[in-house]
Amino acid sequence: MFVLDHPYVSGSLIESVKRLGLPVLDTANARALTRGADLEFIDEIEFSARMGLGARVYTNSENGLEYILRCRCNEDLARQVDVCKDKALFRETVAPLHPGYRFLRVPIDELADLDVSFFDGPFIVKPARGFFSLGVHQVASHDGWPDVVDAILAERDALNAEYPEGVVSAAEFLVEDGIEGEEYAIDVYFGSDGTPVITNILHHYFLSGDDVSDRLYYTSSRIIRQWLEPFTDYAARVGRRCRFRDFPIHLEVRVMHSGEILPIEANPLRFAGWCVADMTRLAWGVDPYECYFKGIAPDWEAILEGREGEVTTMTIADVPPGMDRADITGFDVEGFKSMFDNMLELREIDYSTYPVFAFCFARMDEAGVAALKTALKRDFSRFVTLGGRSGPPSA
Repeated sequence: MFVLDHPYVSGSLIESVKRLGLPVLDTANARALTRGADLEFIDEIEFSARMGLGARVYTNSENGLEYILRCRCNEDLARQVDVCKDKALFRETVAPLHPGYRFLRVPIDELADLDVSFFDGPFIVKPARGFFSLGVHQVASHDGWPDVVDAILAERDALNAEYPEGVVSAAEFLVEDGIEGEEYAIDVYFGSDGTPVITNILHHYFLSGDDVSDRLYYTSSRIIRQWLEPFTDYAARVGRRCRFRDFPIHLEVRVMHSGEILPIEANPLRFAGWCVADMTRLAWGVDPYECYFKGIAPDWEAILEGREGEVTTMTIADVPPGMDRADITGFDVEGFKSMFDNMLELREIDYSTYPVFAFCFARMDEAGVAALKTALKRDFSRFVTLGGRSGPPSA
């Protein structure tokens, strides 16, 4: 069964729901976002009854979790969601896997008085309940802490403007060690016996050491071959600690220079957010939703045969930091598309509602990825029209 909600339901997801013949929770948002598609909608009473009997559930958005947590007709499902959504609880649950890792759960009103000398080097502060890098700050040194606290307090009122409080909340923060290393995002579901099945692995590329954006993700045969086994083993360890069953997650990890795998967070009841889960179909021809609901494991040896050197990327054209969306009068979609030689799909987003212009999926080789990384060091202001003029506002 599906819970479909804002911010985005892709055409690919709609087709999967239709093909699988699975029901969708009947809400005004779900009907609007599926744009008149011939789907089976069922009311809350029927949906809750089926969920209580153990039917598998998938939600495309963090917003859909609000219903799951409010209903609580399947307490173990709600427990699994809670373990993930409360990032501090997730840290506490997997702490035995990483006994040397330091973190603190801190109410927002106590941040200013927090003694951050507990952390030796750079550290991260983020909402205990959060999504899409909202409210995440990297603190380079102890001296920078007061400025970060001021920024968090200034964001307090705006933080819940785009998502419900159950999804993003500024009431409590997680302060934790910074983790050096390469970041990966793993789409994985856990079967009825808790066995993890990975449907995709994405490398999350950052523009700099203090970057916390979601601008570029990519996958390749090299990434899958290198990390499928170690990430499956690690997901199994996390799953045992969290007691995941019949449950999909989007697991974000970093691989330290020592080779140790450390978790960033686990996003519950879904794979990659917005439309990024479509990367699995675009890159590998695999329907991740079908895998989850039918208990199918991708045949990676067959899938990867003859795909050496091929890379599938997903680039998010985000609104440049500090740019007032109310001043934006246009975005040069064609200019943005010109960054990609072999574009697979482009998904335009209403930037007046969300701080994103578009998602672009493309295929290229390793040299193309290197060139794209260089191009992305510039923000997207060159494609933006502000009050009748292009580019960033004049000084």
